[in-house]
Amino acid sequence: MSPRLDYYSASPSAMRAMISLEALTSRLSIEPALLHLIKIRASQLNGCAFCTDMHSMDARRQGETERRLYAVTVWRDSGFFNPREQAALAWTEAVTLLAESQVPEDVYNLARANFSEEELVDLTLAISTINSWNRLAVSFRQSPGG
Repeated sequence: MSPRLDYYSASPSAMRAMISLEALTSRLSIEPALLHLIKIRASQLNGCAFCTDMHSMDARRQGETERRLYAVTVWRDSGFFNPREQAALAWTEAVTLLAESQVPEDVYNLARANFSEEELVDLTLAISTINSWNRLAVSFRQSPGG
């Protein structure tokens, strides 16, 4: 699939804002390993091959195991993720699929049981940010390795 346009060149100001937002998410209260998992899961849900590939490689470089990376799509059934990670992945799915889910009360309650209020806001911002990146990469056909 051919790229449609280079969004970095097309709107440098917008991309500087996105890069600043991304930099902010890495300085918030959510641990980097968990950030990688939520970025991978949101990217999978959005069909973003570019971001799934990039964040899987980043996670691997920071020590994430191949086994857990392969299991992100089936996190509920794998037994490889702790309760905090499971809550974050459930929250990621609900927030990413907002139009379908409306973020159900049980998912919120699970998230609140595992995250402080600050962490939950930070997690939601990180999910929102990766969803924005996914929308750019998918819409303009950015391919893995590109």
